[in-house]
Amino acid sequence: MKYFSYLNTAKTILQLYKGDQPFGLFIKDFFRQHKKYGSKDRKQISHLCYCYFRAGKLFINYALEEAIVASLFVCTPVANDMLQLFNAEWNAKATMTVGEKFNLLNVNIADIFPWKSELSNVVDYEKFCASILIQPDLFLRIRPGFKKSVIGKLEGNGIVFEIEDHCIRVSNSTKIEAILPPDQEVVIQDYNSQQVGKFIGKALPSGSSNESPGNSGKAKPAVWDCCAASGGKSIMLYDLFPSVHLTVSDVRKNILLNLEKRFETAGIKKYRSFVVDLAGDKVRPGERYDLIIADAPCSGSGTWARTPEQLFYFDPTEIDRYSQLQKKITSNIVTCLSENGKLVYITCSVFKKENEEIIEYLQNELKLQLEDMRLLPGYEKKADSLFVAVLSKKNV
Repeated sequence: MKYFSYLNTAKTILQLYKGDQPFGLFIKDFFRQHKKYGSKDRKQISHLCYCYFRAGKLFINYALEEAIVASLFVCTPVANDMLQLFNAEWNAKATMTVGEKFNLLNVNIADIFPWKSELSNVVDYEKFCASILIQPDLFLRIRPGFKKSVIGKLEGNGIVFEIEDHCIRVSNSTKIEAILPPDQEVVIQDYNSQQVGKFIGKALPSGSSNESPGNSGKAKPAVWDCCAASGGKSIMLYDLFPSVHLTVSDVRKNILLNLEKRFETAGIKKYRSFVVDLAGDKVRPGERYDLIIADAPCSGSGTWARTPEQLFYFDPTEIDRYSQLQKKITSNIVTCLSENGKLVYITCSVFKKENEEIIEYLQNELKLQLEDMRLLPGYEKKADSLFVAVLSKKNV
């Protein structure tokens, strides 16, 4: 009977939720108000809700209860007791491929993500859609000097993990904070966000390698993380290249307060910060930077496997809105590039209007020169998909 209770509760939650806030916050508030649910109950109910969102509009014409069960089926790679109770026939076929399940249900993968024409050309559409049905893994970046300690703590606590250089992969359900508090020995950072560090390193002026501050006679490069948010990429920049002069900014003061707390935990003391609306008319006139990192506001479509409610409630007119915002931001920040300075443009989007078309704009309208451009797919790594490009401002 408990599984039917879970299904009914998931149905209630989905009827209450309107998509106007992150679902993770909404469902936590729901359980806070309804304290009868234990941790296992909350986990199962949350799983049903997230499966429903992951299926996008696949089952939009089903009754809600039926849609939840069908979504559980397409998102479930192995047989389980809950699906057995709801639909034993489907449970027996849980190990089918995604394509086989779609054929069985007579549904189209395009109904998960119906904006194929808007995708960057390099995205594998079917793999991308299928990846949305799976919860991505949790990735940690080991901070300098802590590799041995981090591995020891994970092994000592029986945590199953994979490691690639300084990037650790664990199950998303791992309660990592109790073992490795964030921003001390490790930073919680997606696989492809960590890969962006390689592009930032190539964009820095030669001679600014990962040396301790003050150890080089060369001028320290001035770097501006202009859409810093909570500071994840700035912490990575500091860890990899501590000799830079770092400036961070964001449009929201409360976000910068969170950044300041993270920086304090991470041991970062020497930096400048300011609040600025980069889509406004003026952006710190007279200031110049050797490198500007622009992790631009975007649709977040490359991260929808983590936040599938954003997929479910997505309004496609947002693509053009974000594209126009990105053009305004980049037009303003380019004026702050020093001669021969470089811009690293980043989004967590898979839409070409937010990615390749912005790069065309930067080349054609702002006369920057493209040095590198990649879409980093996450669908084969259980990670997020990111776009990154490096452009330079050359002497004319």
